[in-house]
Amino acid sequence: MQFAKDSFFLALQQRLAALNPARTVTLNGATVPAILVVENLLPASADPQPNTFYLEWGAANVLDGHAGNSALMSLVCVISYFTLGTVASMVDRGRLLGQLDGELLGICQPPNTEKMDYTQSPSADLGTGIFWSQPAFDEALTGGVEDDIAVYQTGKSARRLFYTQDYQDGRVARRAQLTVFFFSEVTLL
Repeated sequence: MQFAKDSFFLALQQRLAALNPARTVTLNGATVPAILVVENLLPASADPQPNTFYLEWGAANVLDGHAGNSALMSLVCVISYFTLGTVASMVDRGRLLGQLDGELLGICQPPNTEKMDYTQSPSADLGTGIFWSQPAFDEALTGGVEDDIAVYQTGKSARRLFYTQDYQDGRVARRAQLTVFFFSEVTLL
């Protein structure tokens, strides 16, 4: 499953770098395209940064269907982001959120990539691909406490999104959910 996660993340990161080279974030002193995986961040990471895409992995399922001895699987991914605008009055927040929405749609196309093993150098092609659904966008959330305690549901469990805290800073935020499909590396008996 980790190979599918890594392949999805790195495909989106490379596409963001090509689509908008200026959309970057500095993390631990390194400047990288502004797309991060929450589970890969240090637990004591600084507050989430505006204009940055945060990926969170949700439920995984084995689906009906297989290729040879590999199971077809699905994995939910929630992508969260927010903006404070670029001017002190914050009147451009809606335009910036729309720009981020467009960038997310752009980097999700085409909705597939090769599945790679990035634990070695150079990375190795695993011989299969991954593909994903189109992002489903939630309504825009604004900076009140009620909105920032947003929770997304996956099956019967619910958890707070990474960036949700009791902010009243005027941010406008969005969540998008999609499903990544891939063949498991685990061999079925």
